Amino acid sequence: MKNTYSFAGLVLTGLCCISSVSSPERALFREIDNSATFVTRPDSISKAAPDSSRFSYNTLVSGLDEPMEMAILPTYDIVVAERKGAVRYFNNATKELSTIAQFNVFSGIEDGLLGVAADPGFARNNWLYFYYGVAGDKHVSQLVRFELKDKKLVEGSKKVLLEIPTQRKYCCHSAGYITFDVDGLLYLTIGDNTNAEEIEGHNPTDERPGRELADGQASTANSQDFRGKILRIKPTSDDTPGAAPYSIPDGNLFPKDGSKGKPEIFAMGLRNPFRVSIDPKTKYVYWGDVGPDTEVPASEGKLSYDEINQARKPGFFGYPYFLGDNEGFPDYDFETKKEGPGKDPKKPINDSPNNTGIQELPPAQPAFIWYGKGPSKKWPLVGKGGASAMAGPIFYSDQFPNAPYKLPDYYNGKLFIFDWIRKWIMAVTMNAAGDYVGMEPFLPQLKVVAPIDMQFAPDGSIYLLAYGTNWFARNTNSGIIRVEYSEGNRKPVAVVSGGRRIGAAPFAVSLSAKESKDYDPGDQLRFEWKIGEKKVSGQELKHTFTKPGIYNVVLTVTDSQGAKGTATTEIKVGNTPPSVQVETAANRSFYWDNTTLDYQVKVADKEDGKISPPKVAVSFSYLPFGKDLAGALSTPAGNMQFAATEKLYASLDCKACHTMNTKSVGPALTEISKKYAADETAEEMLAGKIIKGGSGNWGSYPMPPHADLPKEDAKQLAAYILSLTKTQKTRPLTGNIELEEHKGKGNEGAYVLLASYTDKGANGIEPLKSSDYIVLKNPLIQMEDYFEGNAGVVVATLNTGFNSYISNITNGKFVRFKDIDLKNVRTIRLRVQEHGAGGTIEFRQDSKTGPLVGNTKLSGGFLDDLKTGWKEIVVPVEGAGGLHDLFLIFKNESAKSPLFHIDWMYFEQ
Repeated sequence: MKNTYSFAGLVLTGLCCISSVSSPERALFREIDNSATFVTRPDSISKAAPDSSRFSYNTLVSGLDEPMEMAILPTYDIVVAERKGAVRYFNNATKELSTIAQFNVFSGIEDGLLGVAADPGFARNNWLYFYYGVAGDKHVSQLVRFELKDKKLVEGSKKVLLEIPTQRKYCCHSAGYITFDVDGLLYLTIGDNTNAEEIEGHNPTDERPGRELADGQASTANSQDFRGKILRIKPTSDDTPGAAPYSIPDGNLFPKDGSKGKPEIFAMGLRNPFRVSIDPKTKYVYWGDVGPDTEVPASEGKLSYDEINQARKPGFFGYPYFLGDNEGFPDYDFETKKEGPGKDPKKPINDSPNNTGIQELPPAQPAFIWYGKGPSKKWPLVGKGGASAMAGPIFYSDQFPNAPYKLPDYYNGKLFIFDWIRKWIMAVTMNAAGDYVGMEPFLPQLKVVAPIDMQFAPDGSIYLLAYGTNWFARNTNSGIIRVEYSEGNRKPVAVVSGGRRIGAAPFAVSLSAKESKDYDPGDQLRFEWKIGEKKVSGQELKHTFTKPGIYNVVLTVTDSQGAKGTATTEIKVGNTPPSVQVETAANRSFYWDNTTLDYQVKVADKEDGKISPPKVAVSFSYLPFGKDLAGALSTPAGNMQFAATEKLYASLDCKACHTMNTKSVGPALTEISKKYAADETAEEMLAGKIIKGGSGNWGSYPMPPHADLPKEDAKQLAAYILSLTKTQKTRPLTGNIELEEHKGKGNEGAYVLLASYTDKGANGIEPLKSSDYIVLKNPLIQMEDYFEGNAGVVVATLNTGFNSYISNITNGKFVRFKDIDLKNVRTIRLRVQEHGAGGTIEFRQDSKTGPLVGNTKLSGGFLDDLKTGWKEIVVPVEGAGGLHDLFLIFKNESAKSPLFHIDWMYFEQ
């Protein structure tokens, strides 16, 4: 499961679907025979993409622990398989989530509970199928069937259909997806389960003695091994002891007698076939195959492609010999380290001593779509970076007769594919023969975090299963999302906002539905809240929980036509978050030379009672970088980084492979920090690796390159990582700190005093952490760094004397700076250029019309050389202490032209 998928944090922002179908491709579509069985029609290309506002969504469940696959039942209840063995059940009627089983699974490497599917005849037989690694010393995975009764698995109904021998020494690739076709045939994907950690930049074909676990020719290219395959079987209904649990359907890759290979095999030569779907009309099989990381040159970068495959018939799909359009790997000798000619895709020969199957394999079938880590010339919309290709369902309008939420005919006959790391879903258009024609983004407004499963429900809605941001972790942004399309009246979007969600009993909550909306003009909305059996009407909810527990509050929003939208929020009662306050008599925004920061930390917790001072973490740091520390205090105490770096880190694909404290696909950030703590060259080295990519220091998984990342940004990321485990001096709860470290280090550093406390937990609610902090920055603030405003910014160039400033300042414009403490500030020094009509500057706190704390007037004039004419003026100020927003309002009601320029402001004691 090297690269996977999940989905959450969905926000509707507007859709711009861009068709990649060129004019010649459109002409090709006009020539298609409309009688073809593949129902992609020319009008689906010529029609405009549907209005994005006609798609509504609802997050049914969040906070799952590594969800892998879901089964949508006829009642729209949903069964979810979590990798560590839990079977979760979402009750569609009550909107409640429960755990109905806990399998004893082996969840090392990428194994665990990987798949779940409902039998096509579930309405009459209540059968569910699961695929998981069985715990214990016997290294096997099993495909099993259970009966579901009264929302519980009947233990005595367990039937093992298949047992797959595996190795558990090396990572990776387990796959494990289960699905059915329209004929009731079950498809199971199995990864190659081959050592991917020691391939020396090549494909895994290590034939040296004792290295069979690193030889994909022993698994995926072996006709007598289940690994690296898609299996196709027909489960039987005969539960008589000794009866065969399944039969072999006609048309698999090898004869039913097993003479040439396992008769269950439909497709072989796969690496990590993570998601599979079957076209209900053509019976073509589609899957995403997650690719390797090699150093072998290819037509597009390196031969490290992820693939979307299309099987029109059973066959061999190339790995470990070929990728993409049958581009071949050289025959690499792991003993001599020499390369030889690769295999012939028309007649591949598996002559490995570790092969127990046939030697002459079927001709290799090329991929349908493939792309590497860099930009793709052939498929530019797929982007670049780390990748995890997956295939979703194919949509046919006539498969959903009278379905209220089915997609418009625009999507008729299109295949949906998605990528977990790159955060997109694409709709792929094909011609009547099933050949690729084009692709386009699908619902980019959903802001994909990482879907791992995508299915259509009988009512035409789309269900997305979100794995979440980080590997091998319970993610708050994991869950189940239901997406609906409506041609007529649209469902309202229910949104719960406001109020605390956790506290001690009795716990009063105040929630609001005011952010809910409806896209149909004139609709009047009705609001109903449900807490257990209690229902409350109205846009606002005020309710007091008297007993500890975890409660679901369900908001239902109903429009004038009776359409409903729902949203669920969780309330935890029984533990009060600690109160942490850092008090000081000094200024809370700025430091100056020869000043002292006095502080006192006060902590209280209702349940813990008396607080032991050693349990309170108090740290103090000087960070010689970054102007804006807002939002950066979520990092470990004493290891804060400026917000720009946090945002940069989040915008890249880093989180897919690295977590803060635990090993994921890559090492934990804290482990990297520890390893290089004493290395003075580490920042430069890590920055280079971030840009160029590479592998070898931490195992097999190469880090994808970020060639477009500026070196300074890469160095900031490296500095951030290295700062995470720097030892911080433990500070007492009260003290005085001389501020000396900033001297001689420029204007962009900041002091951070951070205090935090984690309580003990109470009444079944987990321990809660609270913190408070003081950030002291240099009193010199560049005007172009305003948080909000409408002044123009002039970039520093040779023509400006390499000076940046704000300009195009006209009457009524403003700029706003956050969290400015005027305590002990007597004047603000401004560097201005009186070029323009002139006017006044008003300094106001909290809003554009808030209390006036100072003002000044600038004369007009015009300069021939804008590199000259700068001067400093002093503005007396007197305002409230504490953190307030500071607004600069610019005025000259008689002027039609710009007023003046401002470079910086300096806060003086």
